[in-house]
Amino acid sequence: MNKITSLVAAFSLLGATSAAIAAPTFQDMKDDMKMDSMMMATTGQFKGIEVNKGSATISHSAKGWMVKLSPDFVIPKTPAPHIQIIDKAGNVFLLNQLKVAGNKTHRDAAIPSYIKSVASVRIWCSFAEVNLGEAKLTMAIDLN
Repeated sequence: MNKITSLVAAFSLLGATSAAIAAPTFQDMKDDMKMDSMMMATTGQFKGIEVNKGSATISHSAKGWMVKLSPDFVIPKTPAPHIQIIDKAGNVFLLNQLKVAGNKTHRDAAIPSYIKSVASVRIWCSFAEVNLGEAKLTMAIDLN
């Protein structure tokens, strides 16, 4: 009887081990896709008096949260265009200037840790203090 019990226990253990190393289920893959989609979101197209092309992508990496302008985004020919983030409470945060000395440009910016959500991305002329264009997310992203 001991041999049969030992044999049953061994097969049970083998079954538990193979279940632990089994291929991922559809639900596992679906959960991974949700995680990936939560780590990156793209706004709609910019709309405004100067900026009407391109979009912005909010993403998370090892460096933290970033906002990046799409390749079809055209930096406006205004004196001091900046990236602004508007959170879901309506607070506005001024980030990087798009044009810097010597024809250099910034097309992305780190989102500081004190910004807790993103509802839209705005291109702001800090010289004239005017909204040049805004691109909204379909749903605000919590950055916590």
